[in-house]
Amino acid sequence: MSDMKGPAIFLAQFVGEQAPFDNLANMAKWAGELGYKGVQVPTWASSLIDLERAAQSKDYCDQLKGICAEGGVEISELSTHLQGQLVAVHPAYDESFDGFAPEAVRGNPSARRDWAVNQLMLAAQASHNLGLDAHATFSGALLWPTLYPWPQRPAGLVETGFAELALRWQPILEAFDEAGVDLCYEIHPGEDLHDGVTFERFLEATGNHPRCHILYDPSHFLLQQLDYVQFIDFYHERIKMFHVKDAEFNPSGRAGVYGGYQDWKDRPGRFRSLGDGQVDFSRIFSQFARYEYSGWAVLEWECCLKHPEDGAREGVDFIERHMIRTTDRAFDDFAGSGTDEAANRRMLGID
Repeated sequence: MSDMKGPAIFLAQFVGEQAPFDNLANMAKWAGELGYKGVQVPTWASSLIDLERAAQSKDYCDQLKGICAEGGVEISELSTHLQGQLVAVHPAYDESFDGFAPEAVRGNPSARRDWAVNQLMLAAQASHNLGLDAHATFSGALLWPTLYPWPQRPAGLVETGFAELALRWQPILEAFDEAGVDLCYEIHPGEDLHDGVTFERFLEATGNHPRCHILYDPSHFLLQQLDYVQFIDFYHERIKMFHVKDAEFNPSGRAGVYGGYQDWKDRPGRFRSLGDGQVDFSRIFSQFARYEYSGWAVLEWECCLKHPEDGAREGVDFIERHMIRTTDRAFDDFAGSGTDEAANRRMLGID
């Protein structure tokens, strides 16, 4: 029997220049006062963490843990979403994604990728030094511009794309294996890993690497009309992280899944604050309890309508109400007959 941990909150959407969002101590205190037990830390936010120092110094990591403990929380996981994106970038997105990298490597895709890979290597060691067992990232994408098969995809293109993606991630996965940390790819539109089929393609291309895992976020599945509950049935052994994020999908005669290039508030598919969307979290949390998921339940707040601080405040109670403390005995034990193997055989008419 194992129980989910939480609630925790992903700090990325809240980091800013004004208190309490300006440094780790203030954000830890803010999250703790709201009732969160953990914080997921974006490693690109230098106001929260010095990733290189965390990879090099256990003492520094102990300081970070102490800062969080003073605020009443612990670090649930680290994230390299933005750096992971840069491990694989199709040339069509070079300029757009340059903003994720330091100025020194912008305009130089090869140098940018080397920087990103090094960031992931640092994150593996930093996670180890912090005593964490899972890490969040994006896979990046080489094939995303060919998602819709027009023009027709040439034979072998998809296989070549996933082989190259796996080749780029293989040394990173090895580094995480050495660090004893599971690398969890958020299954996310815009990434080559955006549904179950693409995760399977990538996993196979890595040789079913033991550290290749999933960050589960049902909002991205609802918006592409994927069965997000059955996804847990299929991949529960590989799901090691969980973003609790809501969404709604209301197609019309004017727009559907693709959204018509509209702003978020006008799209048929929109991310919503917890409880304001259509995701059936009761079924999701029940599935996780069934499969004894023991990781964190982490609020990732994204909503085009509600104020983020209201979403953060409401998210604590929402997650706590849905978390299930799993039972250690059958509900009908009171009616047990106390039989043994001999009695079982007599009842079946065997003896």
